[in-house]
Amino acid sequence: MTAIVLHDLGSRRESRAWFATAARAAAESGDGQLHAWVLAREAMVPLNYGAPKAAAGLAERARHVAGDRPTAAKTLAAAVAARAYALNHQSEQARAALEAADALMDRLPENERSDTWLTYGEQKHHVHLSHAFTTLGDTRLAHVSQERALELSAPTSTMTRTLLNIDAAACSHHDGDTEQACRRTVDALTALPVDYRTGLVRRRALDLYEAIPAQHHGERAVKELRDALSA
Repeated sequence: MTAIVLHDLGSRRESRAWFATAARAAAESGDGQLHAWVLAREAMVPLNYGAPKAAAGLAERARHVAGDRPTAAKTLAAAVAARAYALNHQSEQARAALEAADALMDRLPENERSDTWLTYGEQKHHVHLSHAFTTLGDTRLAHVSQERALELSAPTSTMTRTLLNIDAAACSHHDGDTEQACRRTVDALTALPVDYRTGLVRRRALDLYEAIPAQHHGERAVKELRDALSA
């Protein structure tokens, strides 16, 4: 839990150190599913902070450790692998991992779908699909997952809802409306208390800004996004 909070805050080195301790303890316990879950969650550190190749390696290791049964850890690992491959421009591998994640999700026992840290419910699934499809440029499927994830996310799930809104903004950029993308991202950021505009949320918004070609950086909406990121 400490590792996850540090990840969300953007403390990458400290997060990886805590994940290493957790993975070692999980391996020593003999609980393969816990070990796989820790590895899959650890993969989200390089995934979200600029090292998708390393993330894919960790996610594939988690898939291997999880074995063949449809479990929450196995499904999470496949979804994280899909996101990593998408970020690494390996669309074929990303779509194969997405298909695997969907197939596992369909077979998950009910006790693996409840809303806890170690389970994997529909809301979590669509959060991962939103980012994967957004990164792949499949904006139609991304919007479907964004809408479903928002329906299933509690109003108090501030970070999750903000990330989904930034995914939706990235889809607008991909579909050619960069002005709309910037305005949606600025709205998502300014709706947050200042202390929340850091770590993962800032990284995702910065990814969108960096994806905008330099010739558009003088446009008003793009400048407003840059200013929001600098605030």
